[in-house]
Amino acid sequence: MWCYRGGPISTEPRINDRIRVPEVRLVGPSGEQVGIVPLAKALELAQEYDLDLVEVAASARPPVCKLMDYGKFKYESAMKAREARKNQAHTVIKEMKLRPKIDPHDYDTKKGHVVRFLKQGDKVKITIMFRGREQSRPELGYRLLQRLASDVEDLGFIESNPKQDGRNMIMVLGPHKKKTEAMAEAREAQAARKAERQGVSLTEDEAPSEEAPVEVEEAPAEAAVVPEEAPASPETPAEA
Repeated sequence: MWCYRGGPISTEPRINDRIRVPEVRLVGPSGEQVGIVPLAKALELAQEYDLDLVEVAASARPPVCKLMDYGKFKYESAMKAREARKNQAHTVIKEMKLRPKIDPHDYDTKKGHVVRFLKQGDKVKITIMFRGREQSRPELGYRLLQRLASDVEDLGFIESNPKQDGRNMIMVLGPHKKKTEAMAEAREAQAARKAERQGVSLTEDEAPSEEAPVEVEEAPAEAAVVPEEAPASPETPAEA
């Protein structure tokens, strides 16, 4: 039985000496069509322009090759892919569970979470959990779901109407705002807060201190005048 034991298959295009065909359809550095030329001629032009010969369409007959700076091309492609992943939005479904006879304070807390999820562009699955005799009163859960949907109608809409699922009743709310829009707004708000913080710190640094010490030049102390001692008088002989 035959078994492949080679390494991973490369997905990168063939360049320069790795191209093994007698002739190629050549595209110039600016995208101009050069035409079908022998491979040796294409490699010679690549050396003349100080560029790489890159196979961009291997399945064509003959293969299409382009003159380009392959290192720069790879770098720009990687940056574009990174930016695309950064802006890519994944649909997320959050879940919030409530009881039919929920306390008003708990309801406000749960509703706050639902509002936050919808502002982020996420869907929210609302689950009403029935216990014991509550299962015989499904209208309590239905009215609670309708109340919640009405309280957040500015941010979301009912994507899936309430339906009974065993002991639970489930409803799905969808956001009016797309995930990409919510992410863009969040980045703008973060940048604005950062700029505001930097502006505040800069103002505080530039403001002069209220009690700045004032430097006073002291006058040089006058030299003390020391009186000169009178020359001692010659001793007078003692009177007899």
